This record gives sequence, structure tokens and C-alpha cells, in this order.
Amino acid sequence: MKDGVVYTETVTTNTRRPERSVPPRRVERDSMGTLEVPEGAYYGASTQRAVQNFPVSGERFDRRFIWALGTIKGAAARANGDLGLLEPNKAEAIAEAADEIADESGAFDDQFVLDIFQTGSGTSTNTNANEVIAHRATELLGGSLAEGAALVHPNDEVNRGQSSNDVIPTAIHLAALAELREELIPAVGRLRQRLADKSREFWPIIKTGRTHLQDATPIRLGQEFLGYVGQMDRALVRLEHASAELQEVALGGNAVGTGINMHADFPRTTIEHINARTGLGLRETSNHFQAQSTIDNVVAASGAVRTVAVSLLKISNDLRWMGSGPRAGIGELDVPAVQPGSSIMPGKVNPVIAESLTQVCVMVLGNDVTITLAGQSGNFELNVMLPIAARSLLQSIRFLGSATRNFADNLVAGLQATSRGPDTVESGLMLVTALAPEIGYDAAAALAKEAYASGRTIRDLARERTDLSEGDLVRILDPSAMVEPGRNFASAG
Repeated sequence: MKDGVVYTETVTTNTRRPERSVPPRRVERDSMGTLEVPEGAYYGASTQRAVQNFPVSGERFDRRFIWALGTIKGAAARANGDLGLLEPNKAEAIAEAADEIADESGAFDDQFVLDIFQTGSGTSTNTNANEVIAHRATELLGGSLAEGAALVHPNDEVNRGQSSNDVIPTAIHLAALAELREELIPAVGRLRQRLADKSREFWPIIKTGRTHLQDATPIRLGQEFLGYVGQMDRALVRLEHASAELQEVALGGNAVGTGINMHADFPRTTIEHINARTGLGLRETSNHFQAQSTIDNVVAASGAVRTVAVSLLKISNDLRWMGSGPRAGIGELDVPAVQPGSSIMPGKVNPVIAESLTQVCVMVLGNDVTITLAGQSGNFELNVMLPIAARSLLQSIRFLGSATRNFADNLVAGLQATSRGPDTVESGLMLVTALAPEIGYDAAAALAKEAYASGRTIRDLARERTDLSEGDLVRILDPSAMVEPGRNFASAG
């Protein structure tokens, strides 16, 4: 103790942190000089510079985009071989290396190390691909990583006839087109079929319709679902339009659309190889200057996906409302119980599958705004927001596809109708609409107001307030007749 203060002495042992072992590295060279890269890396100095320049999000291009890039590079190598622009053994080695990168196993995905938020043209990622392919092709030709890209040059040979400015837009189109064809379009088709099945199942059920969230004239539950089927029919048409937009590619424009340093037959031959491998029907743009200075096709495709998301929001929210309750809500549908709904309220079940889909739909709307703003960022001969446009479009298509399939299989397929809808038809105020041609609009409105105030039904009041016979009332107030086309009413609302 000193001056009334107790001091304690802390005895410590060796507090030096253990030294971290430095991973072995090798020296690579690019046009700016030499730089160290990890010893086992297939990428080179230019990629390493980009790694250092863009430590932003840790988010990288996904498997589908890497597949597209590898597919394009492999096709380009084969085209250059066909045109006599590469030695046959080098063309084959480059093509084989690119095929390995495109392969669904993703064996080389860890070599694509760059952040999404990078150079706006995606040049760094195109360079990343060129370097990885060059090093792997060198290995295939008998060289080693220690020699660097000694046998295959990433720019002169892997990138021959190409520019980031036409390769990256083409990769965006190819990747998004594949996602549409394999993920979203089949998922929407699946949901369309599930909804059609429910429309047939629910056709005999007549319930009260709703407009402005208020009671309207009767409708078949199956007719409501037929409306959803129609939305999905049109969604499929819109997605086909999106596919057509994405089939037009910029490949062949090279740096600014002029095709400089490129064999005239290179784009056609490369695209033929891509189509032979993918069956996706790419076509060279008829105007390279628009294809590289804009991403209008991507914006249009995103708009179609956004419209599908809006349709799905409407359907999923309708089903949530119709399944609300089960006692204090609308309760016309029983939504499948897939998990407990509350940590505090026993027995509660929530429409979680629909909630999952609605969140994805909201994300798609946000991504569409991102793509729209990215589309405005084409300055003169080049758009400079290609990476974020690619990431946003691919994310929208993929997530919406998986959420839609989940919605179709785990919610729509298990929906059951309750008796609540038919039970409320007789007490519905808008049955009065069928009386309007007989007694006039004003008299019918007065009946509706009195029914609302008194709690009585339109049928009961019509017996007292009109001269219509019981047979007339049975005929006029038949809900099944009111849901069929051709029934005449008074002036529309």
C-alpha cells in the first residue's frame, strides 16, 4: 500500500506473440513490373495488383459468371485455332484450361480472387481469367507455375481478338441467360402449374370478392387462382423477351466497338463454338457501338425480372391475407404449417414460405434500381458499372428462381380451402348488385346501407322492400349465376 492505494504486481511470462509464418511466394511480371504472388496461385501480377487495389467487400463473382467467362475464353481459343491465329497445341491447351475453369466442379473458382467493386469495365476480372488460363495452359504444355506463364501469354494468346470491353458484357449476357433458362423460367413454369392445379381444385368454391379491400360481388376461388395463372403465363412471355435481349452479345467490338486487332471472322466463329457447347443461341450484335457503350439489354432484362417479382409479390401477399387468422383473420385458406411460428405463442403458425418469397422480391426491386442507375453510367464508348450490374442481375434471377420454386412446392401445392369463403357469401352486401337492374341503383344502394346498419341480409330486406317474388329472389341472388360471364348488372363501379 502506498498513499492509501493498494498496488498489485502482475507477473507475466513471455508475452511476445508467436510470429506468423509467411506463405511462400513467387515473383510474377506484368507490364508495370514485378510483384510477388502466392506460390500456388494460378493468377499473376496484374491480378495481385487488383487484389491490393480493391479491398472493399470480400464479395466475388459467382460460379455462373466464372462459367461464362471460361466458356467464352475456351470458345475464343478454338476460334483462334480455327482461323490459324494460334498454334494448334497452344489453342488446344488454352481451350482445355478454359474448360476446366468453366467446369461445374468449380476447381479453379478460388483463383478468381477479385472484389465485385473493382474497375468498372471488369478489366481486372478479365485479366484474372487470362492469367489463370495462361498458367494452367502452361502446365498442360509441360511447364510449371514456377516458370510463370512462360509458354502461354495471357494477353497475346489467351486474350487474342478480345477486350475486357466486349468480353465482360458478353459474359454478363451469357451467365444471365443461362440462369434464366435453367433456374427462373422453369421455376415460374412450375408455379404456374401448381396454381393451375389449385384453380381447378377450387373452382366449385364461391366466395365474396374484394375490391379496395371491401366486399365486392361473388367470385369463384378458382377464378382468383386463374388470375394468378394468367400472371405467370405473362411472366413466362416477359422472361422470353428478356432471354432474347440477352442473346445479343457485344463480342467482336473489341476496345470501342470498331473490332480493332481482330480477325473479321473471330466473333462469328467464337459464338458458334459457344452455342455448340451451351445451346443458348447467342448472336453477334448488329451494332457494336451501342452494345459496348450501353447495357440497355441488361436493363431491359432486369425490368422483365422485376415485373415478375412484382407479380409474385401480389400473389404471395394475397395468399397471406386469405390465410390470415385462423380465427381473427380472413381465414379462407389453410396455409401449410411448415414450422412453429412463435417462440412465445404455442401453436402459432406463420406463412413463412410466402414471407421468404416477398423478401426476395423486394431485393429484386432494389437490384433493378441498381441496374437502372448502372445503365446510366455509360460514358461515351463504355459503361463503367459492369461488375455491379452483373452481380445484381445474376442475384435477382437466381434467388427469385429458388424462392419461386420453394413457394410453388412448399406453400401453393399444400393450400386447402376452408368453408369461410362460402359461408360469408349470403351475408355479403354486394349481392345487391344483382338487384340493381330490377329495382334501380338508388333503391339497391338503400338496401345495402340498411343491411349494413341492421346486420340483416340483402335477401331478407328484398323480401320486405321490393315486389319481387321468392322465385325471383332465388334466381336473381344465385351466387353461381353471378360468377359467370354475360350476367347483366347496373352501371359499373
